[in-house]
Amino acid sequence: MSLANYVPLVVAVLVLLPVALAPVSNRADRVVTRFAMSLFGGYVSDVGRRRAKRRQLLRAAHLPTTFRIYAAKTLLYAALIALAGSVLATYVIWGGLELLAIDPETIRTTLPDQLSILATFGGVTVVSLEKLFALLLVAGGTLGTAGGIFTYWLRWYYPRHIADQRADRIDVSMPQTVAFIYALSRSGMAFPKVMRTLSENRSVYGASADEVSVAVRNMDMFGMDMISAIKTMSRRTPSEGFKEFSENLTSVLQSGRNLSEFLHQQYDQYQDEAEAQQEQLLNLLATMAEAYVTVLVAGPLFLITILVIIGITVTDTLPMLQLIAYFALPIINIAFILYLSTVMESMTGTNMSDDNTEGPSELTGIRRTETVRQDGGGPENRHPNVQRLSAHRRFQWIRTRIGQPVQTILDRPITLLWVTVPIAVAVTLWRLPEATTGGQLTAAGVDDLFIQAGLFVVGTFAIAYEIHDRRIEAIEASIPDFLDRLASVNEAGMTVVESLDRVRGSELGALNQELDRVWADIQWGSDVDTALRRFEARMRTRTVSRIVTLVTQAMNASGDLATVLRISAAQAKADRRLKRERRQEMLTYVVVVYVSFGVFLVIVAALNNVLIPSLPEGSVVPNATSEAAGSIGAIDTVSNLGTINEEAYTLVFFHTTLIQGVLSGLVAGQMSGGDVRAGAKHAAILLALSYAGFIIIL
Repeated sequence: MSLANYVPLVVAVLVLLPVALAPVSNRADRVVTRFAMSLFGGYVSDVGRRRAKRRQLLRAAHLPTTFRIYAAKTLLYAALIALAGSVLATYVIWGGLELLAIDPETIRTTLPDQLSILATFGGVTVVSLEKLFALLLVAGGTLGTAGGIFTYWLRWYYPRHIADQRADRIDVSMPQTVAFIYALSRSGMAFPKVMRTLSENRSVYGASADEVSVAVRNMDMFGMDMISAIKTMSRRTPSEGFKEFSENLTSVLQSGRNLSEFLHQQYDQYQDEAEAQQEQLLNLLATMAEAYVTVLVAGPLFLITILVIIGITVTDTLPMLQLIAYFALPIINIAFILYLSTVMESMTGTNMSDDNTEGPSELTGIRRTETVRQDGGGPENRHPNVQRLSAHRRFQWIRTRIGQPVQTILDRPITLLWVTVPIAVAVTLWRLPEATTGGQLTAAGVDDLFIQAGLFVVGTFAIAYEIHDRRIEAIEASIPDFLDRLASVNEAGMTVVESLDRVRGSELGALNQELDRVWADIQWGSDVDTALRRFEARMRTRTVSRIVTLVTQAMNASGDLATVLRISAAQAKADRRLKRERRQEMLTYVVVVYVSFGVFLVIVAALNNVLIPSLPEGSVVPNATSEAAGSIGAIDTVSNLGTINEEAYTLVFFHTTLIQGVLSGLVAGQMSGGDVRAGAKHAAILLALSYAGFIIIL
């Protein structure tokens, strides 16, 4: 076959290459944009009802592009995909004709007897030019047109999908955002300053703060007044709830009504909506839990039982069992975990970034004892003390983590994997000769090594994460009481520093140690703002971040923090109550997962130890006569059955139980704790039960 035959395919790949590189390369994106604008820029326009709606979707999705550029690139992508689809259809027809030209006798000798019917389609060696041209035209036009239409639809569906996701995130973050606005407005801060403060804390308050940042940008960069900026913000938001809140806020600001009273009403309303939304999400999680137990626990068990029976009576089903164990179960479970993560993300979000934000990283404001030379201002020309301090700050995180390994692991359990995984790999390789028999590796020996290594890694991580999680839970449980006491002391006339000193002496459980560290930072010269920020960096939870952000911003506005602290305490109590209700609701389904896995383990053990060993040694079933074979649908494989490979079936059962145990444990922890890492303890327990169970029954 000549290389010239592949020229169209190469050309199609080269044409699509800039399109594939555009999302990851700015240069390729510029080339595609210029080419699209030169071809379709004069055609597209934002005039028209549908195009205005699409322009609104692009703004709601916060995509960094204009309507004309996005529409022109959409048309270019659709045209290129249509062209590539036509070329691909040509090669598909070409390959199909090559297969049809194979001699029927060659097909019969190559394929199994069950597929010998395909030989009737072979031997087509000649196709007329007219038929070939019509076939290529129809196939190319069909596949190319379908690809172009699908690409065009997908490009315009994407901003709608992003906007819908943003709307969900905005609705979820509204109670905390309104509480933040209400508290700062009560502290005496001007409302434009409240909006700017909220936009500066988008990492804490999420998508609703992103929407407010649009209004702040319009005020700061384009000189728009506050009312017009809020109106623009309400028009472009994808959330109906946020739109209603913005429109009502505009009316209040224009009419001169009491802003604090309006925000208090909105705060109570969104708290009620948060409870109703959690009820809906709990019902959804309950449905998903029942579906998981039915489809991914009971379903595979039923399917495995049926396949074993078919393997006993009709034909070998071991490849199908292996396909289910090694591919179907992991893929479906991982897909379920990813989908469950998207659902739980709207409800939880307790884990913050692991970035350590203790102290400033820049060496600004440091007094220099010697001026730099005039021949340059690079780092090598700075004073030696400044260079030493800079080097100390660069490597401080290494000293902190290595110098206090236990504290590092308890603060960030994920760092434990950097130690346990290399240890597990090294020990497994060192013990690998133990898994050999007669100079060859055995499946049982290799399984033992990998399972023990997995138990070590998952088990140690589960212990560290459980200690970390319980500590965070204990601290967050004490925060509402701490805020109430701090508010009471502040109402008595004490300053913030005096209030912290007085409150830290009371009994606040696990929070006392952290308050002592906050007070130590203050005694060593840090201001209250920096000390609280370091406390936030140590906790890395959204609850603590919201409270610290609110308190520090309120301190900058006024020394009277009692009202703000009580609002924060009420919000923290509400969050704790919703979280506690979710865990109690999901505990039932965690028990169901354990019970279902126990049933799974018992039935697999019965199949392995009772059913299969009781089969005859010579054959699975007695040799059947031709009449008997004809009575069951002309299946003549019954008379040719050999012995069942019991070791292979046992190995598949063993691996299926291990995989099901680990994945079921991860799902159980994710449903109860809102984080897949919380499932490490369940995965370790179920993995140990599976391993111990097969050691006993084998």
